[in-house]
Amino acid sequence: MVPDISKISGIGDFTAKNDSSRTLYLKGASVFLVINPNTIEIRCDQRLGENLKAKYESVMESRYFGRGGIEIVPAGQLSTEEIADLIRLSYNITE
Repeated sequence: MVPDISKISGIGDFTAKNDSSRTLYLKGASVFLVINPNTIEIRCDQRLGENLKAKYESVMESRYFGRGGIEIVPAGQLSTEEIADLIRLSYNITE
């Protein structure tokens, strides 16, 4: 399950933009989160992404961010709190 972005502490101003069947969340002009119908894509450190992909089969390389992000199928392997932490990290590393 995807947490309510507006309720995650540590996230400042952002805008949401609908783009065909997905929603892009932007910090300034840069995307930090992509919510697709069945997956979410988050910007993250490449090492963290590699570790998460090795540990969880529901985590793969992001199609939007490439090696600079991960794509998660919210199938219950990662808790809502863990996903919120990753979204917060993505927001904070996005310039």
